[in-house]
Amino acid sequence: SWEVPDIHFTLSQQTTAIRKNPATAPSTLVATLNPKIWGWTNYHRHVCSSATFNSVDHALFKALWRWAKRRHPQKNRTWIKQKYFGTLGGNNWMFHGRKKDRSGTVAKVWLRPALDTKIRRHTKIQAEANPYDPEWEPYFEKRESVKMGSSLQGRRQLLRLWKEQDGKCAVCGSEITELTGWHNHHIVWRVMGGSDAEYNRVLLHPDCHRQVHAKNLTVTKPRPSRGVTQA
Repeated sequence: SWEVPDIHFTLSQQTTAIRKNPATAPSTLVATLNPKIWGWTNYHRHVCSSATFNSVDHALFKALWRWAKRRHPQKNRTWIKQKYFGTLGGNNWMFHGRKKDRSGTVAKVWLRPALDTKIRRHTKIQAEANPYDPEWEPYFEKRESVKMGSSLQGRRQLLRLWKEQDGKCAVCGSEITELTGWHNHHIVWRVMGGSDAEYNRVLLHPDCHRQVHAKNLTVTKPRPSRGVTQA
């Protein structure tokens, strides 16, 4: 059985939209379905499994196949597949339509598979963790670092901080890269009343971050280089 209680209701809505629009252009149908698929999968990606998303894709494929057969009752399966389904990313049964862009060029628009949404699990907070205890400040800052990297808004904020620091750690001055990793550090700790705003944040190497808290070091905001404006 599928894991999400409202999955049957959601699929019923989408298959109804397909069934009630037999004369709709494929590109319009794609434009109608994609936001629904995107919104539903992103909302449930923390509780769904890949098998659930695969089931959603299979149900939509069957509905779209019936839709295409009703539009062309005299055409065979091969003709229908070639007209409405193509190959994208190794999948040979991707539904698509054709739409002109502003320059008049005709391009394919593809239905977005639910399975394209990556499953992300919430990491539970340790039961003994206390956000008001200075000893747990590094733990919550590390969680915040992960959260920043997993959302579009967080990644934008991360990029602004990284540029503000010229891509270097605020403690050791060495470059911060994907290989070195990074932690988000509050200059004035939150347990001490520090703000969560960007002016109170810096990026540190994980080892530097541990040393800051272990030795109770003071970290200052790096001075922006010329041409870099603070947000």
